[in-house]
Amino acid sequence: MGGTTGVTAPPRRRHDGAVTPESRPPRAVVGHGGRHGVRPEIPRRRQSEGVHVTVDSPDSAVAPASAATGDPELVQLLTPEGERVEHPRYSVELSDEEYRSLYRDLVLTRRVDVEATALQRQGELGIWASLLGQEAAQIGSGRALRPQDFAFPTYREHGVAWCRGLDPLHLLGLYRGVNNGGWDPAKYKFHLYTIVIGAQTLHATGYAMGIQRDGAVGSGDATKDAAVIAYFGDGATSQGDVNEAFIWASVFNAPVVFFCQNNQWAISEPLEKQSRIPLYQRARGFGFPGVRVDGNDVLATLAVTRDALQNARDGNGPTLVEAYTYRMGAHTTSDDPTRYRLAGELETWKLKDPIGRVKAFLGRTGMADQAFFESIDEEGDRLARHVREGCLALPEPDPLSIFDNVYVDQTPELAEQKALFAAYLGSFADGNGNGDGHGGGR
Repeated sequence: MGGTTGVTAPPRRRHDGAVTPESRPPRAVVGHGGRHGVRPEIPRRRQSEGVHVTVDSPDSAVAPASAATGDPELVQLLTPEGERVEHPRYSVELSDEEYRSLYRDLVLTRRVDVEATALQRQGELGIWASLLGQEAAQIGSGRALRPQDFAFPTYREHGVAWCRGLDPLHLLGLYRGVNNGGWDPAKYKFHLYTIVIGAQTLHATGYAMGIQRDGAVGSGDATKDAAVIAYFGDGATSQGDVNEAFIWASVFNAPVVFFCQNNQWAISEPLEKQSRIPLYQRARGFGFPGVRVDGNDVLATLAVTRDALQNARDGNGPTLVEAYTYRMGAHTTSDDPTRYRLAGELETWKLKDPIGRVKAFLGRTGMADQAFFESIDEEGDRLARHVREGCLALPEPDPLSIFDNVYVDQTPELAEQKALFAAYLGSFADGNGNGDGHGGGR
């Protein structure tokens, strides 16, 4: 535009003379460096306009959420007050023991998270990414997985790791800097944590295309058919990797569920800086269904994720699930959220706590008594001791072990590098790069 002001044609009119909303003239805006440009006027949705869940079936193309949520876009089965509500498409019926087990998962996952945060504050971990407030999104989706399904996490899916059977110490080893993950992804069907934002969505899509070609999709065999779930946050939706994964998954009908934990903040950037429309609606532009679920409702998250995973296993392709939740803590322990968000916002979301509503539900229905809740708290204390003591006892790695797992078979070049590094370490007093044997290099 070179310093000139953009000129637009006059708006078109309908035959009755009215100006159509989409044909209003664009607004002139000043860009960087004082240059002028034009930005098209994007009609905003009126509050009275209904937006409905996108679904795969043409016979049920509109699936409104329960009126109890107060939000026509949100699937909810358990209110913040712990009351069950109905939804026209999604439902979940569990045994009393299964309901109690979900509560146990939520409480113990939070206990691990709180203990890990304390360990970082005391200098025992280099950093920690808290899941505080997102327990229902992770436990609900994690418990929807079958043994043969594969999960691709970010660096915050501690609740999903719990559901896949990982000892929390595996996670702490990474954040303590003594290993690169410490677990076998093939054993747990849970990939190593991915630090690069959004990269895991491409990995998940590729893996899903692989099992599709292996014939593990759409056979009707419940023990064989598998699906993949890829976790990411609202900020990651602005990454090219995520959008590329959407394209590939859609075009190749890959059996993958894209599970977006919309916790409202991409570090310090609010949701409105990521999208002008609800995130789940983006799926329509890529050609597959999307749904928004109350991410603080473990029952709704379980029901919606089960449905999406089964849709993928049946060979019907991808689904985008937007779990609408809130990051109660900092982005990581190196972040200070008080610098960019108001305390009142946090207090509002505390009233929607995922654990409190399940506790209220169990108490109201008589499925659990005070003795049960106390027993879970005691188990949490034992788990916290295990985490703390185990973390402090994690062995320091041999510096040369960094070369061991680069390739299945070590290459000559890597062997040479290892030998050179070993010689370098051997030049120090203790043979590990420390001049005095206590961490002081010479």
